[in-house]
Amino acid sequence: MSDDEPRRSTQIDALMNDLSPDDPGHPLEEPGSPVAGGSGDGGPAAGTALSDDDTAPAPAPRRKKRGNAFTEWVIVICVAVGAALLVRAFVLQQFAVSGYSMINTLHDGDRVLVNKLSYRLHDPRRGDVVVLKTIEGAGERDLIKRVVGLPGETVEYRSCMLYIDGRELVEPYLDLTVVTPTNCGNAQPALEVPDGSVFVMGDNRPGSKDSRVLGPITYSNLIGRAFVVIWPARDWRWL
Repeated sequence: MSDDEPRRSTQIDALMNDLSPDDPGHPLEEPGSPVAGGSGDGGPAAGTALSDDDTAPAPAPRRKKRGNAFTEWVIVICVAVGAALLVRAFVLQQFAVSGYSMINTLHDGDRVLVNKLSYRLHDPRRGDVVVLKTIEGAGERDLIKRVVGLPGETVEYRSCMLYIDGRELVEPYLDLTVVTPTNCGNAQPALEVPDGSVFVMGDNRPGSKDSRVLGPITYSNLIGRAFVVIWPARDWRWL
């Protein structure tokens, strides 16, 4: 280091000491260093550290109120239950098969899903498995049968054979060990199906109380179309 550096440093220090504190060239005080005298606005003296009581408290983290969470769950449950009730009322419903009128297509205790919207979109079709409303004289709460005759058709059942407009109807859904030439149930004289009605029969012809006894079934008495067996699992299948 040269000999000029100490002398320049000493001269600078002397000049800084000669400057008035109010002089713009006076060096700034170090942060936090005490300064004599109070501030002009009546506040705390410059350089005086604030106490803990004078500092603003940090904002506490917001907590989600339990009441809000409970309300949300109530709304979710209500919406879910409401949606399920609407679906059950207008779209899908589960029915339990009671009896043996549809053996061997359906068995006692089978559970099926019924599409209640089907016949709002189109008319019943031959071969549909349908659930009927309670009909006086049927002796069952809900009937499940198969549509075999449509409006305007002439239905006849004789010699264990079903005829539609005089032509034999092939029925692959019948179990030939259940419906036999010597055990096929009551005959049905030729009958024209009225408009807005269907002729229904059980697949267990000798053990079914159907349109041969009850007459044609009006559309208004059709709850919907059964389209799948859902229980028991071993019987699962489309209808």
